[in-house]
Amino acid sequence: MPREIITFQCTECKRKNYTSTKNKKTVTERIELKKYCPHCRKHVVHKEIK
Repeated sequence: MPREIITFQCTECKRKNYTSTKNKKTVTERIELKKYCPHCRKHVVHKEIK
C-alpha cells in the first residue's frame, strides 16, 4: 500500500499529539504543520516522525 500512517511531534515539548496518513510515492519529504498542542496550550509547528 502506498499510504502510510505518520505521527506528528510537537517541536517545543516533544510530545506526540496527532496522526495522519500520507502517500509515500507522491510526497517524499517530511511534513510540517502548525497545529494546536494541548500540553503547550498554543499553536506550534508539528513535525512528522516515523
